Amino acid sequence: MIDAPQHEGPRPSRRSIPSDAREDRWHARDGFAIRRLTIPARGAGWAQRGSILFMPGRGDCYEKWLETLEGWADAGWHVTSADWRGQGLSGRLGDDAITGHVDDFAPWVDDYTTLWNEWKAQTPAPHVAMGHSMGGNLVLRAVAERRVEPDALVLSAPMLGLHPTWAPSGLLLAIARVICALGLRRKPAWKASERPELLPRDRQHLLTHDASRYADEQWWYAQRPGLVMGPASWGWIASALDSIVGLEEKPILETLDLPVLLLGTRVDGLVSWPAIRKTAARLPNGELVGYSDECAHEILRESDPVRNHALAEIEAFLKRALGARG
Repeated sequence: MIDAPQHEGPRPSRRSIPSDAREDRWHARDGFAIRRLTIPARGAGWAQRGSILFMPGRGDCYEKWLETLEGWADAGWHVTSADWRGQGLSGRLGDDAITGHVDDFAPWVDDYTTLWNEWKAQTPAPHVAMGHSMGGNLVLRAVAERRVEPDALVLSAPMLGLHPTWAPSGLLLAIARVICALGLRRKPAWKASERPELLPRDRQHLLTHDASRYADEQWWYAQRPGLVMGPASWGWIASALDSIVGLEEKPILETLDLPVLLLGTRVDGLVSWPAIRKTAARLPNGELVGYSDECAHEILRESDPVRNHALAEIEAFLKRALGARG
């Protein structure tokens, strides 16, 4: 088990929006309204720390990450997070209120690019891009395609490959496309929330070993039922694999010169650890922090020893990457 210092001082509330935070609607270029959360930096000297834009994963919402977002604000960062189009309380793109459907990841990359560039112009430097899981795939893609230019990049359990990890992503993509061609593109790919064979208790262990943090998610779903999202569609599966294959096959990661920190767990049941490891090796300034069976998919919502260690690694990385600016 990881030995790391415990959180000092009062914990930020995980079940309330901070009183100094702002929830609003940001409009994409086509007018689509996307929900956004901003927490201003706290304490003296906040302008010297800069700004963080954190993007969550599939079926995710920023409410789940409030503890971490508020912690960064307490440390002097201007913090922003947002839904992806069709997730959280930013509507749905499928045929019902539960299925997580998308026809293509490209509009998400477009949304993120516009959001990032507007946000960057309005917030203090340096600017740090962060993404979890699916958000990690999309943020890395936007950076690799030179659509956005952060000063540093942090990816938590990024979706750079799917299960089964032994199968090539190209093969999985071909299978998903056949299934979509059979008329199932908008249909759910499974019946439970994360994987079809999982019971509710197993779903918690797939995400985090911390029962209280897992319960926070369920609490928010009860307070804001519109946040609930169930299984992905086959269209989402095909789109995700298409995005993954693009990052795998195009020689674009090798040309990135910005500092990148990747965090992953060797026993991740949702995304591919081998793919995360391979991606870190392709990045000229990539650093990798790996965990084992003490850590599930949601690293920043894990039990305190893991979570504190991960936050300390992020803090040390940002100090190395940004120097006096961070």
